[in-house]
Amino acid sequence: MIILTLAEINQFNASLADYPEARRALQEIEDCDGDLEDAAISLALRAGQEPDTNEQWLASFSKRYRHIACQPQFRQALTAAQPGTFVNHLTQETDCPALLAAPVALYIIKSGITQFCHSFDNARV
Repeated sequence: MIILTLAEINQFNASLADYPEARRALQEIEDCDGDLEDAAISLALRAGQEPDTNEQWLASFSKRYRHIACQPQFRQALTAAQPGTFVNHLTQETDCPALLAAPVALYIIKSGITQFCHSFDNARV
């Protein structure tokens, strides 16, 4: 379970100020007492997704975008906890629902980009 503090939510709110759907997602995370997974399930339902399980759904969903997150320019931004460029790319260039782009980015940031990209990096060797 990943819990974001109010300070983290406020920090991400400031860095995602240009992305209204990301800000809505952050409000949902705040409403869920910082529980990223619970908020993601709620947002997924609103976005027309059908989560098949509550546990680890966001982790599975985020893996769909691993090949993007692990690209050098996005990896660097996510390592620096600056999700804006990644969120923008997900919403503009992929099938990721806009309401879920921020939760995906935050999941990757909080899980650790190195760990998240581990299998991707090893598959390319």
